[in-house]
Amino acid sequence: MTNTLEQEPLAGLLTELHRKARRELPHLAVSMLKLMAPRLIGRPVTAEDQSRIFQKAFISLGPDAGRFAYTTARLIGARTIVEFGMSFGISTLYLAAAVRDNGGGWVVTTELDAGKCRVAAGHFARAGLADVIKVRQGDGLETLRHGPEAIDMVLLDGWKERYLDVLRLLEPRLRRGGVVLADNIHMFKRTLAPYVAHVQRGGDYVSSTLPLGSGLEYSVRI
Repeated sequence: MTNTLEQEPLAGLLTELHRKARRELPHLAVSMLKLMAPRLIGRPVTAEDQSRIFQKAFISLGPDAGRFAYTTARLIGARTIVEFGMSFGISTLYLAAAVRDNGGGWVVTTELDAGKCRVAAGHFARAGLADVIKVRQGDGLETLRHGPEAIDMVLLDGWKERYLDVLRLLEPRLRRGGVVLADNIHMFKRTLAPYVAHVQRGGDYVSSTLPLGSGLEYSVRI
């Protein structure tokens, strides 16, 4: 069975991008401080503020979480995946590889920052996966409002305050047995508490927080 993750050019590109992301960790830490500072004094931070603060920061799944996302998508035979928060496209590459290996389909991904969209497009072309990726630049609550109509899997890794709003937007189109992965659960525990409560309350989902990265919420729609 095909595993695009282990083949070139994707394997080498992912190694390169994860190495670059590790080198950028100090920059990410500074960005996190810039994000937290206004919150400490009670000033709201908008999506545009956050996009500007993290303009040069790699905000992505680590290798283990990325491979888990790929494996999950393969397991459920995902052909249509929606991603909220593309950044430079590392996680998108894992999702797109799974879609390709499942026989084809689409990863519909959205990112507020136009510069990141341009850089990510270059990564997708290098990986040979651009043909299964649709990038929608802008606010995810607007760019994801229409289509795709039948969703197999969702990855939430954008602005944390929007996780629950985005999930509710997509829920009518998420199939039974579909999977939702949400990153940074431990890092943004207070902010994401309403989201975690929504998926763990025992209604439409079976959900657990996995010890991958800074906490990855794994939810299956039932």
